[in-house]
Amino acid sequence: MRADIVPGGVFPDYELTDHTRTRRRLSDLQGGDPLVLILSRGHFCPKDHQQHLQMAAHWSEFAVAYTQVVTIATDNLFELNEFRASVGAQWTFLSDVGRKVQQDLEIQEYTDPHHNPMIPHTLVLKPGLVVHSVYNGYWYWGRPSVEDLRRDLRAVTRDIRPDWDPTLPELRAAWDAGDHSRHYPYKQS
Repeated sequence: MRADIVPGGVFPDYELTDHTRTRRRLSDLQGGDPLVLILSRGHFCPKDHQQHLQMAAHWSEFAVAYTQVVTIATDNLFELNEFRASVGAQWTFLSDVGRKVQQDLEIQEYTDPHHNPMIPHTLVLKPGLVVHSVYNGYWYWGRPSVEDLRRDLRAVTRDIRPDWDPTLPELRAAWDAGDHSRHYPYKQS
């Protein structure tokens, strides 16, 4: 992984084609929410299937927690859609068939010249694509469990949500005064 992709660094705002053939930017997919970004080997990898099955099994938690999930794989659109469907994923999958992300991040898996995939990584990103954590998933146990992600996302959410603890007197006072700007969805009063 490139040396600047570390906690506190900013992840590149790649624009790739999604599973519906629409060009998408990571920053647009993230919006103002935390993002779990999975850099995947692709449809052929049983480890990737297992990781994605775990994520899909907990999808409702990510959705109610205002957390975005995106997978980037080196698969073509046909393979990408088969992969997405086979694991029951409901989030966006992006195709990097040209290996732009793989090359830019310096994560070519040189041990598999046949598939030429990325070394799989999972990242937790704060809004603005700020890196909170990076997991190298070359070996399956290097990938984050749902509990690892829960801990990371709890920390990120605590950092980015001014209303993390609505019992704080100053939050209640602001609310009662009509200032709802520090309460989700953070509209200006």
